[in-house]
Amino acid sequence: MSVRHALLALLWSEPKYGLQLQEEFEAGTGEVWPLNVGQVYTTLQRLERHGLVEPADSGGSQRMYGLTDSGLEELTRWLQTPPDEASPPRSELVIKILVALRMTDVDVTTLIQVHRRQLVEFMQQYTRLKEEAGDAEFELCLSVDAQIFRLDGLIRWLDTVEARLKRRSEARPGERPTLKSTPERLQRQIGLRR
Repeated sequence: MSVRHALLALLWSEPKYGLQLQEEFEAGTGEVWPLNVGQVYTTLQRLERHGLVEPADSGGSQRMYGLTDSGLEELTRWLQTPPDEASPPRSELVIKILVALRMTDVDVTTLIQVHRRQLVEFMQQYTRLKEEAGDAEFELCLSVDAQIFRLDGLIRWLDTVEARLKRRSEARPGERPTLKSTPERLQRQIGLRR
C-alpha cells in the first residue's frame, strides 16, 4: 500500500497536522494498518521535497501541510492507475512451500496442514472482528473483507498444492517433485518478458 498516496488523499479536503493524518489514516483503514507518526512526518518531508505538499498557515505552533496542484495531479493519477497485478507477489508462504519441495526430509503435506490451520484461524479472527463491528464501522468491514478474501485465496492455493502432490505421488510413487520453472520462464509465459 502507498502511504504517500494515502496521505495525499487525506490532504485533499483541507490542510492537516501529521498527527491528524496518522489518526485519519488508521480510522480510514479500519485500524487494520497501524501507521507510525514518525513515518507520517518522514513521508510528508519527502512529499514536500517533491512539491506535492506545502506548509499551510496554521496559526499555531504545529506545522500543517496542504496539497499542492502537483500533489492533486499525482493523487488523481494514482487513483486512476490500476495496480500492477501481473507480477507474481513475493509471498513468504509460497516461498516456504517451494523450498520445502526441494528438501528430501520435509513432509510437505504436514507443512501444508500447519499453514492451512493457521490461515483458517486468522480468517475466523477476522470474521469475528467484522461481526463485532457490524455495519457501523464501514471502513473496518471493507478492510477485513479484503483480508478474509486474501486468506481464502491462500487456503485454496494450499488445497491445490496438496491435490497436485497427491496426483503426482499416485502417478510416480516414491518420487520427489522437482521444480523446473524459473522466474524468467514464468514471466515469459504470462507475457512480462519477451
